[in-house]
This record gives sequence, C-alpha cells and structure tokens, in this order.
Amino acid sequence: MPINLSNSMTSIRPARSRKSLPSALAAMRAMLESTTDAILVTDEVKITDFNQKFIDIWKVPREILEVGVARKVRQLMSQNFAEPQHFLARIEEITVTGGESFDILELKDGRMVERHSQVLTIDGQRAGRVWNYRDVTERHLAEITSHQLAAIVASSEDAIIGKNLNSVITSWNLGAERIFGYTAEEMIGQSIMRLIPSDRQEEEREILSRIRRGERFDHFETIRLAKDGRPLNISITVSPIKDSTGHVIGASKVARDVTERRKAEEALKKAIQEAEFARSQAERANRMKDEFLATLSHELRTPLNAMLGWANLIRVGKVQGEELQQGIESIERNARVQVQLIEDLLDMSRIISGKICLNVQRIELAAVLNESIKMLRPLAEAKNVRLQAVMDPLVGKLSGDPSRLQQVFWNLLHNAIKFTPKDGKIQVRCKGLDSHVEVSVIDNGEGIAPEFLPYVFDRFRQANASTTHQHGGLGLGLSIVKHLVELHGGSVSVQSSGIGQGAIFSVQLPLIAEYRKPDKDSSGLEVASCDDKQPLPEISLSQIHVLVVDDETDSRELVKTLLEGAGALVSTAGSASEAFDHLLKRHPDVLVCDIGMHGEDGYSLIRRLRRLEVGRERLLPAIALSAYARAEDRVKAMLSGFQNHLAKPVEPVELLATVSSLAQRATCR
Repeated sequence: MPINLSNSMTSIRPARSRKSLPSALAAMRAMLESTTDAILVTDEVKITDFNQKFIDIWKVPREILEVGVARKVRQLMSQNFAEPQHFLARIEEITVTGGESFDILELKDGRMVERHSQVLTIDGQRAGRVWNYRDVTERHLAEITSHQLAAIVASSEDAIIGKNLNSVITSWNLGAERIFGYTAEEMIGQSIMRLIPSDRQEEEREILSRIRRGERFDHFETIRLAKDGRPLNISITVSPIKDSTGHVIGASKVARDVTERRKAEEALKKAIQEAEFARSQAERANRMKDEFLATLSHELRTPLNAMLGWANLIRVGKVQGEELQQGIESIERNARVQVQLIEDLLDMSRIISGKICLNVQRIELAAVLNESIKMLRPLAEAKNVRLQAVMDPLVGKLSGDPSRLQQVFWNLLHNAIKFTPKDGKIQVRCKGLDSHVEVSVIDNGEGIAPEFLPYVFDRFRQANASTTHQHGGLGLGLSIVKHLVELHGGSVSVQSSGIGQGAIFSVQLPLIAEYRKPDKDSSGLEVASCDDKQPLPEISLSQIHVLVVDDETDSRELVKTLLEGAGALVSTAGSASEAFDHLLKRHPDVLVCDIGMHGEDGYSLIRRLRRLEVGRERLLPAIALSAYARAEDRVKAMLSGFQNHLAKPVEPVELLATVSSLAQRATCR
C-alpha cells in the first residue's frame, strides 16, 4: 500500500537532542522517497520539500524546485492543464480557506491525478501545507472499462449469466430475463439446472468439466427451457472466470435465442426441398413428354410400315393368292391398331378436359365381361394363354355405360395378355361384395416392380419406356381405365409381389338395384344424359324475350338458334357494355350471359345490373352459361347475382327447361 506521508508530516515536534536530529531527518527523507505518491511541502511562499515522484508526475526540473519559489512551480504545473487559470485559482482557494482538500485532476495528456492536501503544523503552529499527488490513471480507466462493461452487459440482447463451479447463478442480466422469463431475483442463487431439460443435464456436467480445465465452450447449440416451459433453441458460449492468481473460480455464459433463426432455416430448407422437388418433377414431366413423343412416333410408324409395305406390294402385283390375303389382313390389323391408339389419345384428351359422357343404363355385368373376353380370346389363343372366367351368378345388375365398361375390361385383359408369357394363364373373377361387385383380372405374367406400383395408373407412364421395351403401347390404357371406373363411382387397384410374380387388377363398381332417372340439379330440373339420339322435349318459350350475351359469335348464334327454335324472342350482345346498354333500353324476361368475356366479364355485368335494380320488386332472372364449370365457379356466379349456372357444352333440353322455369317463376311473383 502507498504511504500517505501527509498524515505523518502534518504535526511535527522538535527533536529531543541535536544528536538525534540528523538521523530523524534521514529517516524522514527515506520515508518521503519510498512512498508511491508525489509529495510537495510548501510554506506561504516557498517549496520546503519534495520527492522524486513529484518530479516524475509533473516534470518540473529539480533545480527550479530546489530554488523553492512556490509561485514559479505552480506556473509550471499549470501548463499540464487545458485551463491553467482554473488550476491556479483552485490552489489559491485551498490556501486561503485552509483546512483539508481533495480533488481529481485531469491533465492534458489524459492522465488522472488525485490531489490531497493538509495543513502542516509544528508544535501547534501552522508551518505550511503538504500536497499529496497520486497517479490514478490506470484505476480510472479500469473503472470506466468496468462501467462500460456493466452497461454493455445490462443492455445486451443476449443472456449473459455468471455462475460458480457448482452451477449456482451469480449474475443475471436483462437479456437473460427477456429470453428465459425469470427475473434476477428469481435466478441469482439458484442452480443453472433449472433451465436445462432433464434429458440434457449431462451437458452441464461436461461444460463444467471443460471450464475447470480452463477451456472455452464456443457456439454450442442446444435446448433450454423458458419460465413458461417452452423449449428454446439456444446458442451458448461459456468462458472460464479466473481470479488474480489465474485460478478458475466460475464461468460466464452468453446465450442467444436462435429459435426464430432455426425456424427460418427450417423454412428455407423446406423451401429448397420443395423447389428441388418441383424442379425434379418438372424434369420428370419433361422427360416423360420426350419419352411419350418417342413412343408415340414408334407406335404410329410401326403399323404404318406394315400397311404401306403391303400396300406397295399389292399395288405392283407382287403378291397373289394366300399372300394377298395375308397382306390385306395385315393392313386391316395394323389399321385397327392405329385406330385404337388414336381412340386412346382422344379419350385421354376428353378425360383431361372433362368432356367424357356416359350413356348410363341398366346392364348385366356378366354380359359385358363375356363380350370383352370374346373379343380378346383369339389374341390369347395365339399366345397359347389360357383365359378362364369365374362368374358369381348372384351378382345383381348395375347402372353404367356398357361400351365404356367394355373398354375398361378390354384394356385390363389386353394388358394381361400382353404381359403374360406363352402358355400362361389369366383368370377373370366376378363376385358380389355387399353393395359392390368386384371384377379381378389375375395373370401369372411378368409382374410389376414394387417401386413402380404407385405410378401404374399415371398417364404416359411405362415401367420401361426405352427403345428396348418389349411391349408396345402409349402408357394410356390403365390411366383411361382408372378415370372410366371412377366416373362410374367405382375404384381400381393393383397388386403384385414383384417381377415375375404376376399381377392382379381389381375393379369395384357399385350395384344399383333400381334404375334411376338422371339426377336433378338445385332448380329441380332433370339433367339430360349424353345420349345423342334423345329427342328434345316439347318446351315452348313463346312470348319470352331472352337476351343472350357472349363474345364468341358461334356460341352466341347457337344459343340464339336453340331458343328461337322453342319460340323465344331473342336479342344478342357481343360484350358486357353492349348488353348493359340494351338493358337500359329494353327489359327482357331472362338474361343468358357468358362469364369469360374480353374487357368486362359476366360477373361485373350482373353486379352492375343488380345495383341498377336496387329497390325494384322484380329482379331480372339471369343464367350464367360458362365454360368455367367447377363447383367454386357455380358458387361465385350465384353470389354475384345469377339465379342459375350452366356449364358449357350445355345440353339443349337443360338450357330450354331452365329458361322456361325462371321465366315462369318471374311471372308468378
């Protein structure tokens, strides 16, 4: 500890004898020089004593100090300050007022000096003043640094936690309170284990073990618990705290809540995976398209080659007799193959566009199956494949389209024959299951690889679409089967134990005890079937004025002709604005309006009309006639102000009946 000589020098008594005086002065001088403080002793006008530390701090030359003029020394000392006059005035104030003083001095070069002064008395008489100076620059900087660190810790968004080597918390900042929810009062003195899930307690023991060895634990991501029990994703850095001797006495933990970052990373990872999946799907679709086009070219060119080849031979008269008959049969057979390919493409196009219609009637399923088997038996016999049918005589009748169901079973049987080797066996089983009938086509052929089973009914998909595939086809047959069966309210499935184990295709169709008329829509009107031979009902629209709005001329003229054929008076408009102008001048009985039109669509037109009719007792009946045929399109049309929604292509009987019904309702109001 530095010795403050000012206390010992403020009251000095004379030595008892002259002999002891030199030794006392020598001891006093030794004490003056051994202290770490700078000492200056003055009387009213002179410097009476000083030590080397004073010279070191104030840089006053020794010779000037030895001259002893106090005013001169003070002038030199004042040059160390930005405001010398303030320094001199303070010394004058201390001298005049007397007594003890204490000041903190800040020098121009950044040093901080503590100044302490006391009056010096000898035998009770005032003999001067002792000035004690101490350089506290390092201590001051340390205090500033400490305060800065404390402010940083207090304001940090991260949790900064101190703990001892027994895992007891010794400090807890506001960041820790914000992240974990506990206040400092709740946590200081508690174990850090309070924050650690039970299945991660071993982590703390490992961390302490490394801290005791003086090691640092950097950016370790783990799970900790908030006060409300929520798991938090935390990134922690733990550093050892050492005392002045270098011994580890605790640990400082900086914890950052990375829960949101982890969520963002997971979201980004998911987005990347989804984008990667979308890219792979697009690449697969593009690859499938290329494979399909190559297969289509192959499947169309192969029969053309035989047809053109035999046609050329027949034209030049190169073949006669049996060869001529063989050539004609080959041309016919390959032409039928092409017809089937084209029909498959057209059917798939109809399925995609939703334009397939069923001619539903009451049928005997056994008759349909037998017809399909009869058609394909020659092909099976040519491969020496045994084709066997097992029919349940108790299976009732069902409602369906016989030609489309025959197409379903023809495709399944043809597929089975194609993939069944010579001398193989195919069995068709038909049995009743409660309210359903199940038809299974079972073969002992090539079978299906497990990884391909989920894609069997996808269009344009083939297990082997390369140039080495053994069997022809476009990969459409089974997809068409699936869609036709589902249109009948049924389902189709496939089973196979793998390559070489054969396959079982099963179709389930609902049994209907009684034949039902076509369903009625929400307006109570019968929906006509797709039977082109059905005659139009006798519906009279005489004296009914209909406004038809459609920007497609052909569609507009078709509806006009149909309505006029039933006796209606028809006006037409090619746009929504033209129709609105017409409605302002004339008042039709019924509005038939398209939805998708250039410029202003049908939704906008009907909204304008309904705003115009506000306050009127009678609203103009309006029918939305649109190619937008989804359920949500119907709902949107009704909410916009239409009374009915008919999908294109519309059945004539349905349109006429709807117009008639709406016109009659309006008349009855």
